[in-house]
Amino acid sequence: MAAAGRPTGTAAEFTVVPAEQAVQLPDEAGFDVGAALGVPALTAHRALTVAEDGPRRLWPGALDGKVVLAAGGAGAVGHAVIQLARWAGATVISTVSSPEKARLATAAGAHHVINYREGDPAAEIRAIAPDGVDIVAEVALGANLALDLAVLRTRGTISTYANEGGRPVELNVVRNMVLNTRFQFLVLYTAGPEARAAAVQDVTAAVRDGALPVGEEHGLPLTRFPLDRTADAHRAVEGGAVGKVLVDVMS
Repeated sequence: MAAAGRPTGTAAEFTVVPAEQAVQLPDEAGFDVGAALGVPALTAHRALTVAEDGPRRLWPGALDGKVVLAAGGAGAVGHAVIQLARWAGATVISTVSSPEKARLATAAGAHHVINYREGDPAAEIRAIAPDGVDIVAEVALGANLALDLAVLRTRGTISTYANEGGRPVELNVVRNMVLNTRFQFLVLYTAGPEARAAAVQDVTAAVRDGALPVGEEHGLPLTRFPLDRTADAHRAVEGGAVGKVLVDVMS
């Protein structure tokens, strides 16, 4: 399978990539952290830096006073959203579908975790953020849009990087006009070189600060496979494995 337009994929002991895509890990970070970053962390950075009112970069304090809702906080991108938003000073709320995922989102650093399958999640979020949520990092727009709009503040942003479940997205145009909703659809590969370079710099700074740890105790369980079981690793991902599936290329 080709990766990002290249003729070779990533299941190899050795490969060649453009120099600007090879980022040196800070000394403080191990290979597990490096393997778990990549697309999820850079996507999370993009989701947090596209709001009308900014910021365009992340650093400690960049999101002070902001409320971020990480939908699916137990997923790889949701986990990174929680960690980066917390590092940048936001109040972080995460929605999850089970007590186990609630435990993981809390371990990642979410200040508030809400099971969207129970009670009135919109009322619970509004109780935490009476003025509304500033940024929603959304993994299932079709399924969650009604909840997102119920809690979004005026001129808030919904950054959507996936539509898990494939449910069609139906927009109430007038309602979104009144809210001045900003929808940012995003995929990292076409975000542009400047956005990707900024994300690399900020994520590297967060790693250096120890803000992006991995492992179950930090909300991101790691499931490992040796290189000769890469097919099993793919099956684990397709089967909905929680956390990150890692392939140990060299033992």
